[in-house]
Amino acid sequence: MDIAHYSSFETLDIRVGTIVEAHIFEGVKNPAFKLSIDFGEKLGRLQSSAQLTEIYTKEKLINRQILAVVNFPPKQIANFMSQCLVLGVYTKEGVVLLSTERPCENGDKLG
Repeated sequence: MDIAHYSSFETLDIRVGTIVEAHIFEGVKNPAFKLSIDFGEKLGRLQSSAQLTEIYTKEKLINRQILAVVNFPPKQIANFMSQCLVLGVYTKEGVVLLSTERPCENGDKLG
């Protein structure tokens, strides 16, 4: 891997978090959830908008550990401020969330 590309990757702060709240995001063009995610003591709770409605229900999202980029600037989505970018894979069934292979501490950093 080219060193310039590697250093670009190093600028991403990707952390483990647990979804503690999920609500249908009303009034948006594409179906989505408003999420509240616990990233541990240092980062606290951050909110995100995520288009996950094809595979996940609100109930299936609660207490699920996910990976998210936490150092992007907040992004206004309709009347909601998204504070982190939840990571997922686009599949023919819908977006599949990225998670860890076993439980981790909220706030643990991808490295």
